[in-house]
Amino acid sequence: MVNVVEALTGRALVGAGTTLTTPWAVPALVGLAAAALVAGLLWRSRGRATVWVANTAELRHVPALRWWRVRYHALRVALVLAVGAATFAAAVLVARPVVVEERTRELANRDIVLCLDVSGSMVEYDAAVVATFERLVDEFEGERVALSLFDSTSRTVFPLTDDYDLVREQLGQARRVLEREGDADDVEAFFRGTEGLEGQASLIGDGLATCALLFDQFDTERSRSVVLATDNEPWGSPVYTLEGAAALTAERGGVVHGLYPDRDDATGPSGPRARMRLAVEGTGGVFAQASDPSAVPAILAQVQAAELVAMDADPERLVVDDSDPWVVLLYVAGLAAVVLAWRVRA
Repeated sequence: MVNVVEALTGRALVGAGTTLTTPWAVPALVGLAAAALVAGLLWRSRGRATVWVANTAELRHVPALRWWRVRYHALRVALVLAVGAATFAAAVLVARPVVVEERTRELANRDIVLCLDVSGSMVEYDAAVVATFERLVDEFEGERVALSLFDSTSRTVFPLTDDYDLVREQLGQARRVLEREGDADDVEAFFRGTEGLEGQASLIGDGLATCALLFDQFDTERSRSVVLATDNEPWGSPVYTLEGAAALTAERGGVVHGLYPDRDDATGPSGPRARMRLAVEGTGGVFAQASDPSAVPAILAQVQAAELVAMDADPERLVVDDSDPWVVLLYVAGLAAVVLAWRVRA
C-alpha cells in the first residue's frame, strides 16, 4: 500500500530511483487544479434550475436512448480521467523528476608516461610505438596514461589521465601525424614546443626528466613507469644526462623502460645502445627494440604485473532528468481530453 506522505508528495508515483526536485509542486498544483474544477462546476450550476418535462418517463426504456446515456456518461468519466492524468503529468514535470546516482570508480594504482623522442631519426619508430599503445588502450582498467614529446625541448600532449576517450583521440592524432597522414596544421601543432632551442636536438636527458616530473600523488602507493623511445644520440648541451634523468625518475619512484631503434651503428660497450640499456636496466626497467611489435605489449605486461591496489575515487553524483515518460503522458492525456471533450459536446 502506498504511503500517504509519499502519495501526497508524488515520490511514490514517479518510479523507482526517481526523485522530484521540488516535490511540493505536485500536491500544490493538483490541489489548485481540483479547486479550480470545483469552483467552475459550482459557478456553472449556480442559477441553473431543473426543468421537468411531462410524459418522458417512458423514454428511459428506449434502447437507443439508453445506450446514448451510457455512452455519454462513459465519455464524461473518461474525460475527467484524461484531464486528471494530464494535470498530474504537468504537475510532475513542473516538479522536475530526476534520477540521482552516485558512482564510485575503482582506479588502478599504475601510472604510465609515454615519452617520445620526436627528432627526425625517431619518427618512424614513434609511429609504431604510438599505434601499439592505441590498440592496447582498451585493455587498460584504471591506469593513468600521459604522453610527452621532446626534441630540444619538451611538450606534454596530455598529462596523466584515465579518460580513455581523450587518450584514444590524442594517440590517434599522434599516429596520423607520425605516419605522415596529417595535414600541415596538424603537423605544426603536434611538433610545436619541441624545437625551442636553436641548434640543438634530441636532448634525451632533459626529455626524460620532463616525463618523470609528470608523476604526482606521492601520498599514495603507485606504480610509476616511463616508456622511453629514443636513439640516445643527443645533439647539444642538455641539463640532464640520460643517466641523471634515469636517476631522477628512480628517485620519484619510477621505472624507465627503453625502446631503442634497430641499428647496426650503435654497437659497442660505450655506444648509445649500451649506455641506454645500462640506464634503463639500472631503474629495473626493460630494454627492447622499438621495431619489435611485441616489445610494447611485453613492457605493459610487466607494468601491469605490478601489485594492483584498488583505490576508490571520489564518488560522482549524477543528476539526470527523467521527464520523458511524463511528457508522453501529458501529450497522450491532453490529446485524449481534447477528443473526448469534442465527443461529449457532439
